[in-house]
Amino acid sequence: MTRIGLYPGSFDPPTKGHEDLIRRSFSLCDRLIVAVAVNGAKEPLFSPEERVAMLRTVVGEEPKVELRTFDGLLADFASEVGAAVIIRGLRAVSDFEYEFQMALMNRQLHPGLETVFLVAAVDLTYLSSSLVREIARLGGDVGDFVHPTVSTALRERFAP
Repeated sequence: MTRIGLYPGSFDPPTKGHEDLIRRSFSLCDRLIVAVAVNGAKEPLFSPEERVAMLRTVVGEEPKVELRTFDGLLADFASEVGAAVIIRGLRAVSDFEYEFQMALMNRQLHPGLETVFLVAAVDLTYLSSSLVREIARLGGDVGDFVHPTVSTALRERFAP
């Protein structure tokens, strides 16, 4: 039986922290669905299709990874794709309270669905998509924080 993991997020834009979690998740599941959330309440910098394309470049042709978009409840999407485990990253203690609440709610909505928390790599604990967007918006170099393709997309998005 194939154990399916689900790594959801906005990935706006994908960072080296996301890439690290994707690669480390391979030891936890046979197949990993990286799910780009479509949230009508937020105004993302990149469209869901652009984020999926960037993620495809980041993960390459890794056969264990499937890239998808989803809208609605994560628990419903997990059920739809047959996921047994949700992968979430923790950068700091401040992330835990929110993630803990979400894990309990997802398990309530979809009994049997487990959430696994992966602690961010030490050199990536400070990294977030919102910080990367802000640095890029202000003309800073984000090359150390994102894949070169993502860096180019950010430069183009914020070009004067």
